[in-house]
Amino acid sequence: MFELLSGGLLGSIFGGIFRLAPEVLKFLDKKNERQHELSMFQLQTDLEKMRGEFKMEEKYVDYSIQQMDTIKEAFKEQAQTAKEAGWLASFITAITRSGLTWIAFGVYVAVKVAGLTIAFQTNANWAEVLTKSYDEDDFAMLNMMLTFWFVGRSIEKYNKSA
Repeated sequence: MFELLSGGLLGSIFGGIFRLAPEVLKFLDKKNERQHELSMFQLQTDLEKMRGEFKMEEKYVDYSIQQMDTIKEAFKEQAQTAKEAGWLASFITAITRSGLTWIAFGVYVAVKVAGLTIAFQTNANWAEVLTKSYDEDDFAMLNMMLTFWFVGRSIEKYNKSA
């Protein structure tokens, strides 16, 4: 029986295996190649996405620079107009923003003082009136004025020196 196996049958089995081995290796190689192509496509897609985001950021920076240049030109034109208008017009222009801010702040303080005065006159709990009358809207208004005068002015001074 061993002679039967060693003859044609064993040769046929090994021949078939050796014939199929390259086909199996080709199949595995193509599978790896497709996986590699897919990962390369994903990397290329990510790269194009990043390029698009970078171009959008570039456009945003260009837009911001253009906006700042426009504001700068408007300030130059306003200064030139104020010089040509004379000292009275320049004084009124210069005092307008600060004057309106002081008026708004004065009205704000007057309302708060009036509320406390009424609390004292009616024997109400003044501490409760004070804490309830100062809410997030008041904080936002105060913060807006402080930001305008201190942060905004610092940025303007920096831009003038540059």
